[in-house]
Parts: sequence; structure tokens; C-alpha cells
Amino acid sequence: MQFRDLIKQYNVLKPEIDRAMVETAASGGYIMGKAVKELEASLAEYVGVKHCVSCANGTDALTLALKVWNIGAGDAVFVPDFTFFASAEVISLEGATPVFVDVDPDTFNMDPVHLETCIKRVIKEGKLNPKVIITVDLFGLPANYPAIRKLADQYKLLILEDAAQGFGGAIDNKRACSFGDIATTSFFPAKPLGCYGDGGAVFTDNDEWATLLDSYRVHGKGSFKYDNVRIGVNSRLDTLQAAILQPKFKAFKDYEVADINKAASYYTEKLKGVVKTPLIPQGYYSSWAQYTITLRNNQEREGLQAFLKEKGIPTMVYYPKPMHEQTAYKDLNYPKGSCPATEALCQTVLSLPIHPYISKEEIESVCEAIKEYFS
Repeated sequence: MQFRDLIKQYNVLKPEIDRAMVETAASGGYIMGKAVKELEASLAEYVGVKHCVSCANGTDALTLALKVWNIGAGDAVFVPDFTFFASAEVISLEGATPVFVDVDPDTFNMDPVHLETCIKRVIKEGKLNPKVIITVDLFGLPANYPAIRKLADQYKLLILEDAAQGFGGAIDNKRACSFGDIATTSFFPAKPLGCYGDGGAVFTDNDEWATLLDSYRVHGKGSFKYDNVRIGVNSRLDTLQAAILQPKFKAFKDYEVADINKAASYYTEKLKGVVKTPLIPQGYYSSWAQYTITLRNNQEREGLQAFLKEKGIPTMVYYPKPMHEQTAYKDLNYPKGSCPATEALCQTVLSLPIHPYISKEEIESVCEAIKEYFS
């Protein structure tokens, strides 16, 4: 059994993907070729925003957004404590200071109540300028944007939506990557929509920001290729990756998101009353980057994980260490207990195999093994 079966997906889409790769190789347009612009237009239409600017990876996507907003030394950027390191890393790379916010233990996403507490604390301390909230649509579920947007407006903060895991999710039929003032996603192979290498994209309705994003991703270019008007980076999506993403995106829209939601629903049905299963709030729709259960303690998690491994069932722990406990951030001096929900989740979460091509029989075998462990 595969944790996320990309080989099975390839075998289903093989004729279209092979054709796309061969046509790109024959075209000679390997950098910023035709497929890149076509993909950007399709993604922007799907999300429901004016602009999509592709780039080399999801981390660069976040970096480009922060550069557009001129975030730097002395600025505070609020970010969930329970996330992948890149969500905070990009803040530090720009010279700004991450402020770690606890999460809701049921949705795994940023807790708006703790967010406001953190904002007020930073304002009261007066050492940093509150500028940006980086939300993270963790495991495929959009963050609580109705509540977070109110806080952003109240305190005059920008929202950067990190939808690296959330592409395809929605709230009341409004799609992920449309909730932030700028939003980003990743096309890392294991993401809901993944390519066969690294890739990412940035989304916005703001024309000026879109122009800046396009400049920053290509060495700060101006209207003339060899007149660089600002310091930028080299972060372009390869034409080959864009070409591969086109048939994968069609499958994603046509059936993959629906099928992975069916798989998640079946998991939830089979595990009801056995373990704590993921909560999807009313009106929310997840793209299920992960299906993550919560155990009672670390010993129970380790025991179950080892038991499943013996049966050939792969599992993963996302994430075993809070952001505020990362060695790179020890100088920020966050005391233990700063983000209690995150600290507890890091000891108790376990992600199970899920992808659009998983069979009911495979889900049943996972669930029966879990039930066997607890019996």
C-alpha cells in the first residue's frame, strides 16, 4: 500500500502526461514556454481571481508575496505554530519576525482567538510593527477566513494565504487561494495538485502586485529584459512541469477532488467511535492533502504506528515539533506551553494513507487494522 500513490495516478493519466512531456521536449520552449501561460490562466479561472503567477516552488511563492509587500526588519508576521517550517522560514529570510499562533485542535488551523491575543501583545510591547497574517490551509482544509478577515480588517493587516496543502478546498463554494490578499500554493508531487518536481504559484486580484510578482520571479526584471529595476530572484516554473500539470489539473477538477472526499468520508464512517477523526466545519470543503486522526497520547500513537507498519500500512506524523520549539527559533525564547494545542497535536496526530485512487478495500484494511489494535 502506498501512502499517496503517485504511480497509480501516473498509470491512469499516462497517455496524456507522456504526450505533454514529449511535446514540450520537441518544442524547444523549456523555460516560460506556452504551457506556463496556459496553466496560469486555467488556475486563475478555477480559483476565481484575476492573476496567477507561477514560480519554482511553494516556498518561493510565499517569499515573492512578502517581497511585494516590502516586509522586512521590524515587522511582525503572524503564522500558525502547527505547520511546515517553510511557512515561518520565509518570514525570517526577509528579516521580519514570526509570531507563532496556536491552532484549533479540531481543525488544525490557526485559532482566531489566540491570533487576536498575539496581535494585542505585539501592539502593547511596541517593538514590532504588525503587518501580515500567514494563514495555512492545513491538510487540505481552508482556515477560518470569516473570523481571520475580521481581525485583519480591524488591525489593518494583510492576509497571505498559504494554500500549499489547501488547493481545491473551499468555503461556501469560494475556493482556496482566493481568501488572502495574496495566496500561494505548491505543486510538490505529494500535494493535492502536484507536478513531477518542484513548482508553485501565487494568486491575487491586485494588478500592481501581479506585475511586481512577475518582476521579482525573474531577477527583478523591468519592461526590458536586461534592465533589472529591483533585486529579485530566479524562480520560474519549468515548461515541462507546467505541461505535466495540465492533464493532472483536468483530472483534479473532473474527479480527483470528489473521489478523495469520498475516500475521506469512508474513513470517517469506518473509524467513528474508534479514534478522533478530522472535523470539517459546516460549509467547508477539504482537498484532503492528509487524512489525520488524533490519538490520546504519544504512547498510543507510537504503538498504533508500529502496529500498522507491521501490517504494511504506511503512516506519517505531520508535524512532530512545534514551530516555536524548532532549533532555528530558540532565540525567540518561547516558553513551553506557549501554544498548548499545537504542543498536544505534535504528540498525538497520525496521518493515514489517502489519495484519489485509493480503493474501498484498502481503506477497509487500514480501518480494520486500527480496530484490531484497539481491541
